Amino acid sequence: MVMKNTFIENLKNRWNVKSAFQVLVILIVFSCTGFSVLFVEDQFYKLLDITGDYGFWIRALLFIIITLPIYNVLLLIYGFVFGQFRFFWNFEKKFFGRMINIFRK
Repeated sequence: MVMKNTFIENLKNRWNVKSAFQVLVILIVFSCTGFSVLFVEDQFYKLLDITGDYGFWIRALLFIIITLPIYNVLLLIYGFVFGQFRFFWNFEKKFFGRMINIFRK
């Protein structure tokens, strides 16, 4: 009988974690970070008085400059709060390593 890997099992293997509960906590951290960054980004846009009248490219550039650093910091904060700091620290190191490799090419 061939067992099919479930979504959770695939994530456990990909992220090299030991339990389904840890996968669940990691997914919760990602979702909390995503919702929080939307709120913080909106507050930054209000603070800088940036409305929908700005062009797409200006908003896209500001998204990259403002949102990506905030997202990464919040990811580490939520990872710490939920007891998964080591996982998210390693995740961030891989992420920035990939970003550096893109610019090296």
